Amino acid sequence: MDDVKKYIESNKKRFLDELFGLIRIPSISSISDHKPDMVKAAEYWKKSLLDAGADSASVMPTAGNPVVYAEKIWDASLPTVLVYAHYDVMPVDPLDLWDTDPFEPVIKDDIIWARGADDDKGQSFMHAKAFEALVKTNNLPCNVKFMIEGEEEVGSVNLGKFCEQNKEMLKADVILVSDTSMLASDMPSVTTGLRGLAYWEVEITGPNRDLHSGLFGGAVGNPINVLCKMIADTLNDKGQITIPGFYDDVTDVTADERALMALAPFDEKEYKKAIDVDELQGEEGYSTMERTGIRPTFDVCGIWGGYTGEGAKTVLPSKAFAKISTRLVPDQDHHKISDQFKTYFESIAPKSVKVKVSPLHGGQGYVCPIDIPAYKAAEKAYMDVYNIKPVPVRSGGSIPIISTFEEKLGLKSVLMGFGLESDAIHSPNENFPLEQFYNGIEAITHFYKHYAKIMTA
Repeated sequence: MDDVKKYIESNKKRFLDELFGLIRIPSISSISDHKPDMVKAAEYWKKSLLDAGADSASVMPTAGNPVVYAEKIWDASLPTVLVYAHYDVMPVDPLDLWDTDPFEPVIKDDIIWARGADDDKGQSFMHAKAFEALVKTNNLPCNVKFMIEGEEEVGSVNLGKFCEQNKEMLKADVILVSDTSMLASDMPSVTTGLRGLAYWEVEITGPNRDLHSGLFGGAVGNPINVLCKMIADTLNDKGQITIPGFYDDVTDVTADERALMALAPFDEKEYKKAIDVDELQGEEGYSTMERTGIRPTFDVCGIWGGYTGEGAKTVLPSKAFAKISTRLVPDQDHHKISDQFKTYFESIAPKSVKVKVSPLHGGQGYVCPIDIPAYKAAEKAYMDVYNIKPVPVRSGGSIPIISTFEEKLGLKSVLMGFGLESDAIHSPNENFPLEQFYNGIEAITHFYKHYAKIMTA
């Protein structure tokens, strides 16, 4: 592995330059005007993987954005790792909160600042460069396949069908993913669980047009007021979700497991300081780490209606809207939860308004056993680079397609993330430390070494 490390060291600048080329493509999957950018990003990935040493690579169409598939098959008798990543990114709004152009990456204080620096262009590109370093130094110990999609940030709506249609092509022993985070730069962790997701847009309609708030206020139901009350009624004063049946399939984590989770370092004072809040809140009876890892949640992701322009306009709006999500734990079915929320939200609306609930997307939760060969290989890889055993953690985030992989392909996924909480993914001023980028490349090369050794022992 000395040759691999030397290769990485001598090519650091080029690796960055190539990553920056990918970041400069504004591949925002949720905005239709960026459709050409999605194709451009896919073609960029195809060339990158061919240059890195893939035997073949292609941009494969779906009903939405294309999937990039590539492979390097040394020997059919060797184990095969399927790398999953995504080239789409979140919108950049609000643009005025960015300190730099979100699609013109800059390095400041040894940190990359740009949209996609971490999620997922920075983390996914680590895999391309780790693969390249192993291939170019003749150290790749197993077969590798890549599947890189362009719709993760909008729910991977077409990837499940792609997997069904290409099961033979995607045959592997495990899926390797870097789209998660670590506890800290000096405290590596392996994500062993992901929460599921259900997401809706709600439309509340009152009068058939906007009304004068002086002439009609107090006599006609205000859709914004009604919506706010309905949202408030969906959580009680203990932080519990009031949707009937919502907790029916929630599996309680044992006291022993909760005790193990509590061993992960957590400084509540620093946590609050980092996000500039004076107090935390959530479901009664659970710690902050448990609330974000093993318990379901309910959140309003956006809310709007009425007049929001400069100055005052005394209007009673005709409509109000909200985007609402729940994070779900394993065993909660997102289809069932989606139906339960729709039924409940419609039932608590007063007759003064009409309610329309539109499901947008969702996905199941996921748990990875810590005794499978790929987890053990990841554990050893982190130890090689960070000199400390990683902590298994359950993430509060969701990657809905991971549970789909298990369902459609019969494969477990190992989540080797290198992001940090401070990376501000999905927010203005997203960033990724150079140290994490380079450590990630090196750790991934060690993963292959250990995984092949375990699987061929």
